[in-house]
Amino acid sequence: MYELLSEPIRRYVREKKWDSLRPIQSASIQKVMQSEDNLILASRTASGKTEAAFLPILSRVNFNDPGVQVLYISPLIALINDQFIRVQELCEHLDVPVTKWHGEASQTLKNKLVSDPRGVVLITPESIEAMLVNSEYKAKGLFSNLKFIVIDEIHAFLGTDRGKQLQSLIFRLRQFNTGNVRVIGLSATIGSFEQAKEMVGPVDSTRILRDTTGKEIETEFKYFEQGNLTELPLALLKDLYLSVCNSKVLIFPNARGTAEEVAVKLHKISQKVGGHPYYFSHHSSVHKELREYIEAFAKNNVRYPFAIACTSTLELGIDIGSVDRVVQINATHSIAGLIQRIGRSGRRNDETSKLSLYATDPWNLLQGIACITLFKREGFVEPIEYTEKPYDIFLHQALAQVRQVSECTQEELIHKLSINSSFKFIPPDEMKEIVTHLQQTDLLELIGGKLIIGVEGEKIVNTKDFYSVFQTEPLFKVQVQDKPIGEIPYSYLTKVDQNILLAARIWKIIDIDIRAKRITVIPAMDGKKPVFSGFGGEVHPKIRQEMLRLLITDAEMPPMSEDAAEAIRQLKLEFEHYKIEDFEVDRPLRVQVKDMYWYSFHGTRVNGSLSFLFDVAGITHERWDLESKFKFDAGDFELIIQKAMKAYDVLEPYLVSAVEKDPALLSFSKFGAYLPLKYQVHLVRDKRFDFAGAMDFLSTAHTSSIHTHTNS
Repeated sequence: MYELLSEPIRRYVREKKWDSLRPIQSASIQKVMQSEDNLILASRTASGKTEAAFLPILSRVNFNDPGVQVLYISPLIALINDQFIRVQELCEHLDVPVTKWHGEASQTLKNKLVSDPRGVVLITPESIEAMLVNSEYKAKGLFSNLKFIVIDEIHAFLGTDRGKQLQSLIFRLRQFNTGNVRVIGLSATIGSFEQAKEMVGPVDSTRILRDTTGKEIETEFKYFEQGNLTELPLALLKDLYLSVCNSKVLIFPNARGTAEEVAVKLHKISQKVGGHPYYFSHHSSVHKELREYIEAFAKNNVRYPFAIACTSTLELGIDIGSVDRVVQINATHSIAGLIQRIGRSGRRNDETSKLSLYATDPWNLLQGIACITLFKREGFVEPIEYTEKPYDIFLHQALAQVRQVSECTQEELIHKLSINSSFKFIPPDEMKEIVTHLQQTDLLELIGGKLIIGVEGEKIVNTKDFYSVFQTEPLFKVQVQDKPIGEIPYSYLTKVDQNILLAARIWKIIDIDIRAKRITVIPAMDGKKPVFSGFGGEVHPKIRQEMLRLLITDAEMPPMSEDAAEAIRQLKLEFEHYKIEDFEVDRPLRVQVKDMYWYSFHGTRVNGSLSFLFDVAGITHERWDLESKFKFDAGDFELIIQKAMKAYDVLEPYLVSAVEKDPALLSFSKFGAYLPLKYQVHLVRDKRFDFAGAMDFLSTAHTSSIHTHTNS
């Protein structure tokens, strides 16, 4: 395929002294050069996907044509800054300008591009939205002759509100383009490709190019009991220090606070023993300049070892050079996320990717093992969950469309939205009902037969916050009496009488003030286990089934420390007397003198739906999602199941009441609160719960019971 490339690009390849093109690059070159298809390029991390897209694009496009020819869209500004250097190096051989366009980019260079639109632009979805709603004429001047759109890390958009917004933005860009705009999506981990094809669309002219060449993954699992401590065990930190002190390592805890704790404490240990000083934290709360310094140090440093404790900010494809190992502290909620993180190591010369997982409780250890065994055995990655009727994004895009054109009739607005594939499952009568509601709430106003942004709408669309649709995590202040002790993420799972971990102590919640965003607590004296110590994402049912399989069978386990093996052995002992034959439907029930404990081993959404049905049925219970465990008062368990299934028939009014009373149920949606109530309820039912899945499970689940004479 090398011969299909233009001479300047062939010269670039020769100067790089590549022995050959990689499989994904050869396949992409042929399709880009010899077809008009949209493409999804899927291959493992560090397999040359960026070059796979740009080598043929730059060979095919005539950059003497007016306007920007190629638009590169990234989920992260940091990724744009990183990829800018690679794309600019490619384009130097063609004398093609490359421009960054985001909130932190040079305004001088942006102005230069507007006055002479050409070349390649690297941009975020939010910057596209801002340009369309504020300066449609500028967007048309820049992008009305586009030939290609490249979406990097497309998996980061799939199944999200941001992804649905991006799909709509691509439609809006295509609306004022003079020719066919081809879209190429790049990704390392996709569980299913249908939604990716919908995003780049049209589906019938979109092809998947997939390099399934595997890469060896070396894993080790370690265990250090944390108990009710809020800080990581000292023994874990000492072991971690010895493991990373002479290597280049990324450490992924599941929270920013833990990332800070790891970085600070490893640095202190290193100071005491005369080690190196290169321990950093990297997450969204760290200042941009410091983050960029850390990234540059990791990428350009050859001599010194380092350890960066980071969140998802370094999970995507930012090139930080050669990393020897990835450390994960406690399990990720998804296989996709774990594999993306593992792929950050061994990026050079096809080296083995290495993972060390440190767990602080047995269930986190088991979940981490289940993720790895599922992926290695079946190559399983979670399929994308998405909403067919994204009413909240429809509302946002309705406001954006009106703001973009200044005014339009209701018929014109609904027509534009109805032909937008992002909203193809929302019927016109529902669109009309939502647009009418926007007028009734003064978000839109009808004057002389034309819709304009209303008084209340101006307060929304005239802020920078309008350009983004992703919701930031709500934080509630926690106080004892009138003394503040910290903040925690607020979830609809947060309830009065629960125990929580904060500031190295266990507290009992006695009051939640939603309007003031305040939680009042007292010291916990009842010995109850904290129900949660933070909030993760959704765990897929198949991971939980794999956890059950590992507990019940003599399945081969990956390499682990003696303490980890003992923790798993003890956990297996708890389940050795249950008769489990079908891992999809057979479930353990432990009956004690006063209580019953039922293990659903199901996904997060079904567990949440079961809990809601139990509430509707008036069944007192507690839930621990990590263990998939429900606690009930001792009694007739079959009657509990029957009551929960009957509750489904009267579910709707309870769901409506819950949405009205508790805004946290809708906290995942930035614009959902502006919808009519019935559409708010629909969003909550669709995104927060899986009642159909819960009912299927209740109707097919079989219980294997053991009775004990103690209460734990």
